Amino acid sequence: MNRNIAIVEDETEEAETMRSYFARYAQESGTTFTVTHFKSAEAFLSRYRPVYDLVLMDICLPKASGMDAAAQLRRVDQSVPLIFVTNMAQFAVKGYEVDAFDFVVKPVTYANFALKLRRLLDRLSARREAEVLVTLSDHMIRLSASQIKYIEISGHRMVYHTTGGEVNAYGNLKETEAALDPAIFARCNSCYLVNLNYVQAIQGHTVLVDGESLQISRPRRRAFIQALNDYLGGGTG
Repeated sequence: MNRNIAIVEDETEEAETMRSYFARYAQESGTTFTVTHFKSAEAFLSRYRPVYDLVLMDICLPKASGMDAAAQLRRVDQSVPLIFVTNMAQFAVKGYEVDAFDFVVKPVTYANFALKLRRLLDRLSARREAEVLVTLSDHMIRLSASQIKYIEISGHRMVYHTTGGEVNAYGNLKETEAALDPAIFARCNSCYLVNLNYVQAIQGHTVLVDGESLQISRPRRRAFIQALNDYLGGGTG
């Protein structure tokens, strides 16, 4: 499996050391890594896309500090794992304010690096759930499938109705549907893709999704009810 890594570090030598550690770990474990190096918080944030499995962030960066950058990162991506790199361990405790996974103290040894990375990869393997990348007007965010109650096509826009509110985005419902588990998400009509976990009731041609009534089209009603029965364990095949 390949993992995407972002290193935010202004010192090239430090970044190259980290890159060599990833290469060594890849040889030992069989996991491959695509490593992207950013020399400043500004460069990282301006080009950020929620495609990384880990962000290694130096705390002492020029201009914006790593802690400030992490706070901005959490506004657009609340789930990407974050490990701080610092030469002052007392600063690392502030990392819990931005939900940091861990920290490593400079000079970083390979043994310590490998220990932290192994813990992270084990956690990712254990908890990894389906996610979708959502394109907004000027950036992308990552949503876990469990947050999505249903997705609606409204004109030329997609609206993700989530547990945290509505997210207005661009995209194609058919492509999004293909990226989600068909055992959990089903269409009740051409405009709605429903997370079956949030279905409360079906009455005629209406489905109640977490308190909201959505129309079930006649052509899709039979397949939608079958999908719900299968999800609830009542399917025949």
